[in-house]
Amino acid sequence: MRTRAWVLLFLTLTLAALAAIAFGSVSLSLSTVVDALMGRGAADAEMIVRVLRLPRVALGIAVGAGLGMSGAALQANLRNALAEPYLLGVSGGAAVGAVLATSLSVTAPGLVPLAAFAGAVVAVLAVLAVAQAARGPGDARVLVMAGVVVGAFANAAIMIVMSNVPDQTVRSALWWMMGSLGDASWAGVRWTAGYVALGGALLMVYGREIELLALGDEPALALGVDTVAATRRIFLISSLLAAVTVAAAGLVGFVGLVVPAIARSLGARTVRGTILASAVTGATLVVAADLAARVARAPAELPLGAVTALVGVPFFLLRLRRMS
Repeated sequence: MRTRAWVLLFLTLTLAALAAIAFGSVSLSLSTVVDALMGRGAADAEMIVRVLRLPRVALGIAVGAGLGMSGAALQANLRNALAEPYLLGVSGGAAVGAVLATSLSVTAPGLVPLAAFAGAVVAVLAVLAVAQAARGPGDARVLVMAGVVVGAFANAAIMIVMSNVPDQTVRSALWWMMGSLGDASWAGVRWTAGYVALGGALLMVYGREIELLALGDEPALALGVDTVAATRRIFLISSLLAAVTVAAAGLVGFVGLVVPAIARSLGARTVRGTILASAVTGATLVVAADLAARVARAPAELPLGAVTALVGVPFFLLRLRRMS
């Protein structure tokens, strides 16, 4: 990618973050936001900016970056432009793991992502098994159908787990399953950002393997890549990134589908460049979607996953039609 494209990406992210801090049920001027960030504003403005909105924006950046990198890695690994954590059932499996951990009173910010990761790994294995049974693991439509089946099973499992908990817990779980950054805290931001940074670093380390896998199994084998082991590694890392986002913000779909395509349209050609550009683009999309969710019917708040789906579903149908 050219320098101009990178500048555009980071400028857009900065503007989206500033808008998300300034606007909401109570709108603030830019000068008020700056004063609050510097610690010299009014007490109520500092409370809104530094306690309520800034952690939410930071969490949105981490979640969006994780979803973007996960989607870019899965698409390159599977050579499938429709691959995405939500559509492949990975996010649903992660949600099952997170809900099970919560129902067992495991609520530590650092442990819930690990439980979600375990659920995501199980979901990945189930999707691949279903696709293999259908004799079409390389077919985009077969993979998506397998992901839908596994995702539906994951939702049923969540409903069963939540059937014996208090009504208030059920309502909170349903809202979380629709995606929300409303519970953002600095402790959660630190854990989420740490896991996302770890996953992103691992994708950069194995970037050459992903590049070769994107060429096909035979060329990758000819160039000395153990395709089975490499594919598993990339799936596990992508699942970790997806699981972290689910543990932090619930089910936020279609981000991993949309942002790699945007990154490629801006000139990203290498897998590493696409992954990094997808991280910035995903962060921008989630922050902007969360802002739209907060202001569309203020003071009420729309589910974050619903807003991203309004963008992602038409995009998915368009891509599917082009592939057909």
